[in-house]
Amino acid sequence: MIDKVKKRDGRLISFNEEKITRAIFLAASEVARNEGVVPDYQVASELTQEVIKHINRKYAGTVPSVEDIQDSVVKVLIETGHAKTSQTYILYRAERSRIRDSKSRLMKTIEDITFLDAKDSDIKRENANINGNTAMGTMLQYGSAVSKEFCKNFIIKNNHSLAHESGEIHIHDMDFLNMGTLTCCQIDLENIFKDGFSTGHGFLREPQDIMSYAALAAIAIQSNQNDQHGGQSIPTFDYGLADGVRKTFKKLYAENLYKSLSIISDQEQKREDAIKVLKSVIEDSDSGKISRNEAEAEKECSMISDIYSISKEQVKKIQDFVYEETVYETDKKTYQAMEAFIHNLNTMHSRAGAQVPFSSVNFGTDTSEEGRMVSKNLMLSQERGLGNGETPIFPILIFKVKEGINLNKEDKNYDLFKLAMRVSSKRLFPNFSFLDAPFNKKYYVEGKPETEAVYMGCRTRVMGNVCGEEQVYGRGNLSFTTLNLPRLGIKYGICTGEREEADMQGFFKELKEKLDLISEQLLERFEIQASKKVKNFPFLMGQGVWKHSDELGWDDELREVIKGGTLTLGFIGLAECLIALTGSHHGENEDSRRLGFEIIKYIRSEIDKKSEEYNLNFSLIATPAEGLSGRFTRIDRKNFGIIEKITDKDYYTNSFHVPVYHSLSAFEKIQIEAPYHELTNAGHISYIELDGNPSANLEAFETIIKAMKNSGMGYGSINHPLDRDPVCGFSGVIGDTCPNCGREEKDIPFERIRRITGYLVGTLDRFNDAKKSEVNDRIKHM
Repeated sequence: MIDKVKKRDGRLISFNEEKITRAIFLAASEVARNEGVVPDYQVASELTQEVIKHINRKYAGTVPSVEDIQDSVVKVLIETGHAKTSQTYILYRAERSRIRDSKSRLMKTIEDITFLDAKDSDIKRENANINGNTAMGTMLQYGSAVSKEFCKNFIIKNNHSLAHESGEIHIHDMDFLNMGTLTCCQIDLENIFKDGFSTGHGFLREPQDIMSYAALAAIAIQSNQNDQHGGQSIPTFDYGLADGVRKTFKKLYAENLYKSLSIISDQEQKREDAIKVLKSVIEDSDSGKISRNEAEAEKECSMISDIYSISKEQVKKIQDFVYEETVYETDKKTYQAMEAFIHNLNTMHSRAGAQVPFSSVNFGTDTSEEGRMVSKNLMLSQERGLGNGETPIFPILIFKVKEGINLNKEDKNYDLFKLAMRVSSKRLFPNFSFLDAPFNKKYYVEGKPETEAVYMGCRTRVMGNVCGEEQVYGRGNLSFTTLNLPRLGIKYGICTGEREEADMQGFFKELKEKLDLISEQLLERFEIQASKKVKNFPFLMGQGVWKHSDELGWDDELREVIKGGTLTLGFIGLAECLIALTGSHHGENEDSRRLGFEIIKYIRSEIDKKSEEYNLNFSLIATPAEGLSGRFTRIDRKNFGIIEKITDKDYYTNSFHVPVYHSLSAFEKIQIEAPYHELTNAGHISYIELDGNPSANLEAFETIIKAMKNSGMGYGSINHPLDRDPVCGFSGVIGDTCPNCGREEKDIPFERIRRITGYLVGTLDRFNDAKKSEVNDRIKHM
């Protein structure tokens, strides 16, 4: 007789037949409930005795395992005519195994987070914006790990969870799924500044000068990040802060003019009369604008001349002095405000103190003097760096390039474009977005900055809208999920040697199945988000940051207003997919290039069909892969072994990019990747990798940026080495010794700043292993 059972962890426990009876009865109860009959516990007991007989026969003289006993239960149920009960028992058994595996996986993750140093743990470097060694960073990772397992086992559908676990798809930010947060938002600063706003801990009045505008902009970004799991973007930063410059100029102009007039006469009455007159002129005119209104200036001159009984020539000299001094002081204050803005966003913490805000600002098209002053000083502050000359990580600066505004020498903001390239050559940012790309230009309406297509640092783009206004303010991505393209290529391609030609019919058939699966999963997540209420997101929704949320009550659901956001499908590893299918990627072969475009075009067409079917903004993104690039590769290597140029690296190539190890010119890369920008309507970016210091050749820098623009790209950037000596503070290209102080890299290493995605730059020690490997493989473009 069997009296002991071996558990999965090796422990021996007493055999308990009641556990078998109860398991059979629960499975039978499920079947009975579906068929409308009453289950019989006695039948379960009798079946248990048959199971015991089978166990005693088969395992006599040994100690059976838990799995052995479960196999015996299934065998007896089938042989005794209880097939449906057997099926239910098998499902129950699988579910228990899944939960048990989840607990085991969770405990291992918690153990790694607790005891491993970040340099030894990919988990603690999954997000380069989190310091995994700090107390708050560790706590945030604990919460993330627990939430992910809970969502996989109790929130999302089984087939979605299994597809994620097996590496067929990747559900991004799953740790926030059950909370119903949205991914990101494009914030309309002018709207929230208009009457002030509340952070939940106090109300902030409408700002009255540029310093306050910049401070509140940083606070708004920080507050919004606590309501979302992704990034925060300001689509029209220069327009949004221009009013702050105007208010500052108007205030300083009045003060300086009063001080100057006080020198002319010490008669109190005359000063009071002048103040009354000037107040009416300044407040009721364009005097608050830096660009002078000659008619207003003449009116002001006549009044001062009459009050003080002095010639107009003298008054004009005073006016000119006051104007020039006020412009200087306003410019200085604007620089200080922009410097404070950048410093705040690199030191201000959110999400339990573990992260600085993921933030992006778009600018460069406001041609007013106030807007130009904002853009100029924002870039000058970026160029100067932080307190010790460090490169600011946030906000991601994105310069909007537009013909007739800043692209050519005759354009008013061309000087800002030149400055943007100079700063980018030193600090990696700004990136460059192109408003004249056909898919961006079709939305553009002159004089309406909200129609200027913008990007978030990570590459996200939210513009088209089947549910309402096609503009950028108060909208963002709801969620996104990524497809493992190399997996499909391996299954249907020639790389395994199983076939001489790729099975493209099978490839596209399963591709459609996976697209349907992801669409279903995005809708499942949308339902969770739609059921949330305004009170769940007190800043994002409660302060009207999200479009039309100000029309809802505190307890209203969000369904109708969040329809303006995007449900996004992404993809990774087009290059490896093509190698698996044909033996070559799209940078090597024209046939592969045509096939690559055909694949992504097909995906986009299926996504468009989903938008039409559900009347929601389904869209396609070229996935920004940070931790994901290595995750898919590890799983596929385990399943398919090491396949040359596919699973033999630690990463899959980002989205539609030509592999970083492939040698080609900058202009070849631009021409190959540009067509994919139009297909990926939810976001895209292309990089050009340069060696050396591009500051020494800004003409070449400009040529590359204009080549991107002329090719039809929507968003691009130039990568280059950015090193810093923490001892002397030198920033630039450093080899083995610092060119400034001659110090060698020994006890104190040089900081090697590199970009890993559109929105994250940093030192290599903060990157996960896959991204480190990718950076090391990069070949510079000629």
